[in-house]
Amino acid sequence: MRIALLTEGGYPYATGESRLWCDRLVRGLGRHEFDLYALSRSARQEDGGWVDLPQQVRRVSTAPLWGREDDGRRHGRRARRLFARHFGALAAGLCTEGDAPSAADDFAEGLYGLAELAREHGGLAAALRSEPAVRILESACRAPGARGGARDAALPDHLAFVGRLESSLRPLSVDWYTEDTLGAVDLCHAAAGGTAALPGLLAKRFFGTPLLVTEYGVQLRNQYLAASGTAVGAPVRALLAAFHGRLATEIYQQAALLTPGNAHARRWQEKCGADRAKQRTVYPGMAAGRFTEVGEDDEGADPATLVWVGRVEPAKDLIALLHAFAEVRREQPDARLRIVAVPVREPGADSYLAHCRALAAQLFPDEAADEYAVGDNPVSFEELGGPEAPSLADAYGGGAVVVLSSVVEGFPISLVEAMLCARATVSTDVGAVVEVIGGTGLVVPPRNPRALADACLALLRDPERRHRLGAASRARALELFTVEQNLAAFRGIYLELLSHSPVRRGTAEGVPFAHPAEASLPGHWTTRTPDPKAAPAEPPMQTAPTGSDRCTTTTAPARTPADEAGPHTATGPSAASEPPGSDRRPATAVPGRSPAAVAPGRTPAEAAGEERPVSADA
Repeated sequence: MRIALLTEGGYPYATGESRLWCDRLVRGLGRHEFDLYALSRSARQEDGGWVDLPQQVRRVSTAPLWGREDDGRRHGRRARRLFARHFGALAAGLCTEGDAPSAADDFAEGLYGLAELAREHGGLAAALRSEPAVRILESACRAPGARGGARDAALPDHLAFVGRLESSLRPLSVDWYTEDTLGAVDLCHAAAGGTAALPGLLAKRFFGTPLLVTEYGVQLRNQYLAASGTAVGAPVRALLAAFHGRLATEIYQQAALLTPGNAHARRWQEKCGADRAKQRTVYPGMAAGRFTEVGEDDEGADPATLVWVGRVEPAKDLIALLHAFAEVRREQPDARLRIVAVPVREPGADSYLAHCRALAAQLFPDEAADEYAVGDNPVSFEELGGPEAPSLADAYGGGAVVVLSSVVEGFPISLVEAMLCARATVSTDVGAVVEVIGGTGLVVPPRNPRALADACLALLRDPERRHRLGAASRARALELFTVEQNLAAFRGIYLELLSHSPVRRGTAEGVPFAHPAEASLPGHWTTRTPDPKAAPAEPPMQTAPTGSDRCTTTTAPARTPADEAGPHTATGPSAASEPPGSDRRPATAVPGRSPAAVAPGRTPAEAAGEERPVSADA
């Protein structure tokens, strides 16, 4: 099978989101071919290079979302009229208040219209930043029924918004929508929602390629938080929120299947209009082998030490953790706290860490056992990869209890790592924490240092309870959160989605499963509502046995659904596997009818007159 993996700000770049799980997915499903379509977020990310790619990666195409782009294209009069119409529909869908179906339809019409215009006439960078685009947006903001934030927008807000909109819509202008790029793949798999899934949305529009969307974080929430942390005004934030909300809704509605990584992401998708029948939770997979030694060692941890591991940033609320540890020290003076920071190479990342160090020095002056000993602080700040914590397993193995104090969290990776190390945990009730813990750890409300301190003391004082919870947490993590579980889930999903998709390309002679097995059945084989008054369905035609019904995948010049290895169970023999000398004729397409084989001795016209309802799973 040929898969197009769509990413934004991650794989195959050496830094960014979703890098690790995408790499594990590609390497773990080695019998598939992968084409990578990556959107980069900064020049620094591109300068960092790519990770080493396995041999099953056949193509890598990249496009930047950063910087100001001007492709120099100037459209003719007809193209300008089409742009004004489609951009006007898009702007109307963004500015209309509420979730009216007409607004969503306007947005979709404008989005697809702009995509077709870019495909036919070239890029839209100059047009989206042009004066006519600003005027169209201004008219939509002043129209009756416009949302409040849009009505308050002034000219600087319009200019700022079209600049950001052009950056988000750059996937419309790339040259990925041809028969030998996205038109040649069997499935588009987006590693996130939002802009990352936009190429897959257009591939479905242009070629009918099924779209699979995986979200381990909530991309829409990330966009909301990113907009609130910028210097743009409230009208621009309102328009950006409307754009990303409309785009998420359209992606969720058009996707063949959604695989949220946890119930938290699932609820966000449902709020944006996702169909529950198309959702299937697939937890991210962790490499459990590197934690085996620590997870099976019951005596290596310091029984009086708390450990925190992660990125040092305000959302982790280390301030509350330090105040909670002050309460712990009053009750248990020998307690210690290790803060192991994952290195972050971003501007301004050290300011919050410096603030936490200053608070720790204020709350916990250096202490000495006697007048001749050197003073020591009970709180230590260490860096992952340093001499104190050379690896994650060493970091978690250095303490008896692992603490997570976040106020905002998606899927808590550090919590799963602690569970694989068989460590008892104390966590705040945010994001998917309760879903991950499942009763194997203590959970307290966020921003509550007193409750956090009481939970830590309860585990520090009860070694038997710590060991019991640690063993239970490791068993749960090995059952739900391993790489093997993740790969098995996506292997089955790929086959399921492909089985519901038509063969869209020519196939080589004699390739197994080149035609669906249902093509050997008379009558309709697509899903349809049976008529209760109709006569019972006739049994399917049988062919002489040709040996085992387990087929082995063969390699063909053109990729087909047969390229997925392993046994394939079919409900009937395929047309390509007829025994020698068979007198059955090949299927003939009949207008208004699904493809079906014509029985021996019958003409296509006689077969066209049949009206036999046949079960879809016959």
